[in-house]
Formats: sequence, structure tokens, C-alpha cells
Amino acid sequence: MSPARTRPPRVASVGTVIARTWERYVAVGDSFTEGLMDPAPGKPDAYVGWADRLAGHLAARNAEVGAEFGYANLAIRGRLIADVAGPQLDDALELTPDLVSFSAGGNDCLRPKVDLDEVTAQVEDAVSRIRETGADVLLVTAPNVREAPIVGRINPRVAEFTANLWGVATRHDCYVLDLWNLIPLRDSRMWAADRIHFSPEGHDRIAGQAAATLGLPVDGQSYREPLPPAAPLTRWETIAADREWARTHLRPWIVRRIRGQSSGDGRTPKRPVIEPLTLEEN
Repeated sequence: MSPARTRPPRVASVGTVIARTWERYVAVGDSFTEGLMDPAPGKPDAYVGWADRLAGHLAARNAEVGAEFGYANLAIRGRLIADVAGPQLDDALELTPDLVSFSAGGNDCLRPKVDLDEVTAQVEDAVSRIRETGADVLLVTAPNVREAPIVGRINPRVAEFTANLWGVATRHDCYVLDLWNLIPLRDSRMWAADRIHFSPEGHDRIAGQAAATLGLPVDGQSYREPLPPAAPLTRWETIAADREWARTHLRPWIVRRIRGQSSGDGRTPKRPVIEPLTLEEN
């Protein structure tokens, strides 16, 4: 049974879709939710990402129905499930959100060894804590990476974790941002040069899927349409690309693992408090 909602959200009619209206959205997670590899125009080392883009959808819809809107993003790159479900979620709940997007566990799956049952248990505990406040939860599944170089090796692990997330969502009445079945994400052009994070186009498609999942108006099904076919790389172009990726991205990642460092060490959230989106961000 779903917990009682202590702050029933408004309901807005959008065409033939009936959508709730959320006024306090908080995103928690790791580099994916921070928006890594989706650079903010004119802002060095600043990123947008799917959560910021989703916040834009939410803000626009609320403006149409005369509702306030504020957004915080507490995600930090490199964070494991224990970090997101622990201190990060503590900070998120202090902000009294009515909608929380929760995406974590991907970095755990990248580790040489991982107990997926334990990771899922921590996700479920976090979701339960959020739902007890009356807030809604948007859980995020992993994408299908079976065709991706290197990362594709963990696809069976990712598939198991995704199945577990659906179970959590069913038990706690969560919305699910289903990336596993967002087919365009299997196109390499949806991924950034590091082959782990999404490109701006990928983040935009994910934001469209997220908006649709929450019942918001989106531009038809354009976020699900495939890109035009790309010209295949020659064998030598592929070798050159692999070498550049290993030098620029794989080697630094291995060095950090050996040294016990994280890309998020010393970093703070980019949006630590709930604030309205500016006109530039919309």
C-alpha cells in the first residue's frame, strides 16, 4: 500500500493528459544527474543534463497553470549508492520536496564486485523514506548497454539491477524513467566521448522521456525517434578513436581507481537549495 500523501499535489489538465503539478523538485544522484558531458553554454566546467532539462519542462507547465516552481540538484559525480541514499538524501529531504528523482547504483555496478541485492535494498530504503513524506519519486533505470564497447560487459549486471528497480517502483508506487527501452540511446551518438556519460542529445532525449513519464506535454514522440543513419567508420578510424578514448578517458579512470580517488572528491552540489529557474535556464 502506498503511504499517505501529506501534501496532495495539484492536478492540471494538459490536453487529454491529466498531470500532477509539482512545485518543489529535487534531483539526487551521481554524474548522470549532475549532467556531466552536457556543457552549459558560456559556463566553463558547468553542466546542464537531463534533470535540469526536466526542471525546465516542469517550470513551463507550472507557469501555464499559475503554480510556483523551484528546483534543486544535489547530484555529485562519482557517488555510490551509500552516498546518494545516505547524506545526499538527508539533505534532499531537508528541502521538503514534493518530487524527487532518484538515480544511483550505476557506479556500484561498474565496480569489480557488487552485491546487487544490497544496492537494491539501499534504493528501497531511500524510496521508502521519500514516500513517507508524501513526495512522489521518479526512479531511473539503467540503459541497455549491450552494444557499447567496454561498458557492455556489465550489461547482465545492469539488466538485473533494472529489474530490481521495477520491483521497488511497483511496491512504492513510483514513476519510472525507463531508459532500458528508450531505443535511441543505443546509438553511439547519444553518448559522450568518454563512452560512459550521455551527450547533450542523449540528455535531451532522456528529459523528453522523463517529461512524458510524468504526464507533461512533449513534442509528440520525437524523443523516441532514431537519428538518421551515420556513415560507418573505417577500421583505421575505429582504431584511432579507441586509442584516443583509452588515453583521454580510460587511463585517468584506472589511475583514480588505483589511488582510491573519485572524480567527485571535493565537489559540492551545483544547485544546493530549491530556487526558481531563471529565464536563461528555461
